[in-house]
Amino acid sequence: MDEATFRTACGHFATGVSVVTMIDRAGEGHGLTVNSFASVSLNPPLVLVCVEKTITSHPAMLEAEGFLVNILTDQQERIARQFATPDVEKFAGIQTTPGPFGAPKLRNCLAYMAARTSTNFDGGDHTIFIGEATEAELGQGLPLIFYKGMYGLPSADSAL
Repeated sequence: MDEATFRTACGHFATGVSVVTMIDRAGEGHGLTVNSFASVSLNPPLVLVCVEKTITSHPAMLEAEGFLVNILTDQQERIARQFATPDVEKFAGIQTTPGPFGAPKLRNCLAYMAARTSTNFDGGDHTIFIGEATEAELGQGLPLIFYKGMYGLPSADSAL
C-alpha cells in the first residue's frame, strides 16, 4: 500500500488529541501533539504513546523518567497546533505548572495522566513508548477530536 492511501485510511479513525510533555536530563521541558495515545492494560495500568523519531522531543522522551499526557478540550486547538508545529517555541504563551516527573502540566485540560516510562519499541519511523500510569486528574469540557486531517467532527452532510 502506498503511504498516501495508508495515511488517508487511518485519518478516517477519529481520535482524541493530547499534548505529551516531559523533561530532559537538563530539566528542560519538551512537548508534542499526539493522537497516538491509548490504554494498553488495566492491570497494571499501562498506556502507549507513539513518537516520530525525527522530531525534537524524541531524544527527551528517550531520556525521561516519565511523561504527562495532557488530554485537550475542544477549546485548545491552538495549543494542539502549536505543539505540532516544528521549529517553534512549544511553550511560548502557554501557562504550565510542574507536573509529575517534572513534566510541564498544561492548564485547563480535559484530563491528565502521568506515566512512568517502562519500555519502548521500534515502530518504523516512530518509537512506541509504554508507560505505567501513576496518577490521573480529571478536568471539564468536551474533547478535541482529530478526523480526516482536521480538528473537530464533521457535520453529517460533510461526512459523505
